[in-house]
Amino acid sequence: MIKVTNYCKSYGDFTAVKDLSFEIGPGDILALVGSNGAGKTTTLRALAGIIEPTSGSLEIAGHDIVTDPINAKKSLGYIPDDPRLFDTLTVWEHLAFSAAAYGVHDFEQRAEGLLDSFALTGKRDALAHDLSRGMRQKVAIACAYLHDPTAIFFDEPLTGLDPRGIRTIQQSMRDRADAGAAVIVSSHLLSLVENQCTHLLVLQEGVCLRFGRMEDVLRDFDQTGDTSLEAAFFAITHEENPPQAGAA
Repeated sequence: MIKVTNYCKSYGDFTAVKDLSFEIGPGDILALVGSNGAGKTTTLRALAGIIEPTSGSLEIAGHDIVTDPINAKKSLGYIPDDPRLFDTLTVWEHLAFSAAAYGVHDFEQRAEGLLDSFALTGKRDALAHDLSRGMRQKVAIACAYLHDPTAIFFDEPLTGLDPRGIRTIQQSMRDRADAGAAVIVSSHLLSLVENQCTHLLVLQEGVCLRFGRMEDVLRDFDQTGDTSLEAAFFAITHEENPPQAGAA
């Protein structure tokens, strides 16, 4: 469903991502993790067709995002870390716009279901300008889901959400994966993606340090009886694990 082969992205003399390759299929949820500047957003933006790779290939549902962008983008949904909505459009008008852009006919029933799922029914006629950060995030996700994409990319999707909103978004990811979508989630909230994701990819300075099934990675880096993703992340990146609360 998502196939990345020898992907590189350079800006002048600086290489943001170096020779990255991975593949995930229907039902997989990939946690894309790394420190600031690791290349996570650069990778997602390239997969979404926003920026072109310097070299390598990126395929969505068998379509190359560079050579066959229309068909590739028909199959994907992308939610950036700071969704840019149209301030003067209502929530419902955003859904109608997305439906028109993707050629979704008779979208009303599906849109109503999405509003209900994300607790947005009461905000149907609200302008985007008047929504909270969390509400704007949920509107962006609802719009991304409307055309039923088979590849979905989230860049820090849980920022600004309350606990109920976090649970709703996490459940929606599982539901989409269960329905056959391949999902990539970039997040610094390791504890929240640990039990959510089936696969893990760790980037550091644009280089893939580890890719594999989540359970395999956690087992391989179980050095002290701590099988958490946080412990594995610090072991993989050789960063110092922060002291526990209350430690001297």
